[in-house]
Amino acid sequence: MPPKPELATLVAQLRLLPYFRELDDAFVNTLVANSNWLEFGSGETVFHEGDEAMGLYCVIYGWLKISKTSSDGREQILRFVGPRDTFNEVGAFGKRQNPATVIALENAGICMIRRKAITEIIREKPEFAQAIIESMATHLMGLVNLVADLSLRTVTARLANLLLDGAVGDVMYRPRWQTQAELAARLGTVPDMIQRALRNMESDGAIVVQRNKIELIDREKLARFTG
Repeated sequence: MPPKPELATLVAQLRLLPYFRELDDAFVNTLVANSNWLEFGSGETVFHEGDEAMGLYCVIYGWLKISKTSSDGREQILRFVGPRDTFNEVGAFGKRQNPATVIALENAGICMIRRKAITEIIREKPEFAQAIIESMATHLMGLVNLVADLSLRTVTARLANLLLDGAVGDVMYRPRWQTQAELAARLGTVPDMIQRALRNMESDGAIVVQRNKIELIDREKLARFTG
């Protein structure tokens, strides 16, 4: 893992996050002084659903997944988070237990700002609170869309939509950790269904599946699978 960043480096990294861009240096330095530096290896748990919420987590490097697991062990991924993302706003600001489990998908470094420091800065900087509200509203809409997808769309339609939305240009790159099992957990299904859907799209000439990427050959054909 990379070494723990210097104080000045952490301050600079935080200032890249939307929440902190408008704060002056004194406030950001105070936040960093009231933070914990956390490191996790691939597969390690950051926290479990139901644990006491400690603060706001800011990802400096690495990728993690936020998920919930049913009593029979089935996982539903709610969101992937990576560099310059924040998570656990609900737990940090609502004085609630952590609403989901967070697991590192690769080596990750996180700056965790303690709840007390966040509460104090909200009192002094209303614009900070406004930025948080806007971000939480965006996440809420994401969850609403997830529920709608799981309820109203087939696995194939959900996957096609994910490819169309997630592709950069005409390529969706697949990090080493983005296995078919992870895709299945994100789309609320099982790996066999993902494999079958990908095979059908490829046979139709809509995509080409490679080891570390999926190429979108014909967006019009792929869009037909979303119906």
